[in-house]
Amino acid sequence: MATTLPFTGGSSMGHKIGTERHCRCHNKRKALLGAGATFASDSSCYMLQQMQQEVPSSFSSFSSSSSPPSPQHCLLPLTHLDTAAQCGSETSAEVEENHEVRLEIIPTMRSIVVFYMCYLLCLGLGVACVACVCVWNSQWRGGFAWDGSALQFNWHPVLMVTGLVVVYGMGAVLYRIPLTWGENKLPWKILHAVLMLAALILSILGLCAVFDFHNAKSIPNLYSLHSWIGIATAALFATQWVVGVAGFLLPCSPVSLRKLLKPAHVWMGGIIMLLSIAACISGINEKLFFSLKGNTNGSLPYSSSPPEALYANSLGVLIVAFGLIVLKILSNQQWQHPDSRQQSTVYTPLLHEEN
Repeated sequence: MATTLPFTGGSSMGHKIGTERHCRCHNKRKALLGAGATFASDSSCYMLQQMQQEVPSSFSSFSSSSSPPSPQHCLLPLTHLDTAAQCGSETSAEVEENHEVRLEIIPTMRSIVVFYMCYLLCLGLGVACVACVCVWNSQWRGGFAWDGSALQFNWHPVLMVTGLVVVYGMGAVLYRIPLTWGENKLPWKILHAVLMLAALILSILGLCAVFDFHNAKSIPNLYSLHSWIGIATAALFATQWVVGVAGFLLPCSPVSLRKLLKPAHVWMGGIIMLLSIAACISGINEKLFFSLKGNTNGSLPYSSSPPEALYANSLGVLIVAFGLIVLKILSNQQWQHPDSRQQSTVYTPLLHEEN
């Protein structure tokens, strides 16, 4: 039923009084409902004031006529005013919705900026790790060779830090880069697989260097905790790469297998990163204990904190910092690939990808 306003007099003064009453009622409602009803209340008052200027000419004739107005003219329909108030409420809701959308966009852009800051820091720490391990083995350990001597052993820390830590970490965070979130994922899948394969090859070469050295010097293999962690990490890494290629790149892999493997693949990637850091830290410590004994060659013992010990310990700190940044990037859900946040993603095998 349309809301009506009674006509209180023969002139327009009664209509103004009714208008003021209606505005006061809306002002009380505005105080009770709060800021959410402000726009709707103001719209109703505004429309009522506009109605003063749009009163039919019959109202003007009532003021000059001696006869009383008819009952049909004593009621002012306000149906369109209620409609205007509803339209004002919808407009207010749209404004609030647009404001919420803008608030959602701002943190997203901020998150992308933070990601690139972390990514550049990760890249810088990775380069620093590779440079420091090369300087350590060339400056204090005599350089490199592949002849079964101690110089061949120097390849072991360089290859393991470069492959199992730095290249592996950069390949792990590849899918977190926003530039890889396009529709064509094939190049990034191939790049991810190539980086992981390169890290695996470098790790295998590092293991060959230390095994050849031990065999040439008749030193037992795999007797220390460092060697156990290292060989376990390399074995898990090789298994991870083979299963990843078979489950995510081969066209014959079913969607159900991919959905089953994906959480385990991501989780195992972080575990391998942690084991790699543990293997490198224990290896650096073990090398310093074996080399810095304070023997007849003039070297100071490890407990005296010689420059080589300080330098190698600093290398360990860089490796830990690099690993923590990688794990931070991998654990942040806002930086995950959009397909990883959607449960209904349709998977297309490698050979069926759009170019």
